[in-house]
Amino acid sequence: MISLVIPCYNEDEVLEPLFDRVNRSAESWDEPYEVILVDDGSRFGSWEQERELHKRDPRWKLIRFARNFGHQTAVSAGLAYARGDCVAIIDADLQDPPEQIGRFLKKWREGYHVVYAIRKKRKEGVIKRLSYSMFYRILGLMADVNIPYDSGDFCVMDRKVVDVLNAMPERNRFVRGLRVWAGFRHIGLEYEREARAGGEVKYTFGKLLKLALDGIFSFSTVPLRLAMYLGFLVSTLSLLGAVFTFLQRVFADQFAQIGLGPVPGFATTVIAILFLGGVQLICLGIIGE
Repeated sequence: MISLVIPCYNEDEVLEPLFDRVNRSAESWDEPYEVILVDDGSRFGSWEQERELHKRDPRWKLIRFARNFGHQTAVSAGLAYARGDCVAIIDADLQDPPEQIGRFLKKWREGYHVVYAIRKKRKEGVIKRLSYSMFYRILGLMADVNIPYDSGDFCVMDRKVVDVLNAMPERNRFVRGLRVWAGFRHIGLEYEREARAGGEVKYTFGKLLKLALDGIFSFSTVPLRLAMYLGFLVSTLSLLGAVFTFLQRVFADQFAQIGLGPVPGFATTVIAILFLGGVQLICLGIIGE
């Protein structure tokens, strides 16, 4: 059986076309399917519309959050309730075309455990596209796992992978990173990302920034060790300063001739502050590790 996980937040304008396109696309899958629509704290009207979809087609099943918990939490909740042998994740706004899922399922049947979508072209503003591109490349340089460039949550995953993701204890989740960390056989398929079918963008700049930080801090040790590296740098500067001050005292006349004569009390104070600051940063880095 195929399960579709669809996070949804105030998507009144796209629910009907989403319902029609998913059901029409599913006819070519030649498998029974279910749709897990996760309502991420939408307003009451959206929930009533979603309940109507369930009445029209019981294969459309609903999870409702008490408030807005965020996209990644909604995806994780859908994965926890999905019963399929293969689970697809797709956004409700139809930027990720349901018609592409058939291509992904073909690769899954060939033995791949994760088939993820690579966004070849995005119909968004230049600044947003540039920001996405920079984020993926920064994450690729810093991450401990090889997270593919320009790949979102749109994917198909085997039951084995879903079970591993469901067993993970993370709270602030970055699903596209976790599915790579889990291992198994992966393959990417390019597609052209469409414009929103309707409604307003739900991923504001603040939410995108939080997602980016979750991805970087969850899958990279570089920020964790930054305090330690900075501590070693500051401590090294303090030691060089101590050597310089010692030579300044020993060769006071020579240094005075070039305008670098010793100033009583000043150098030792700065060196002591730098040294102690460096030690504190190193200790913070060790605690972080």
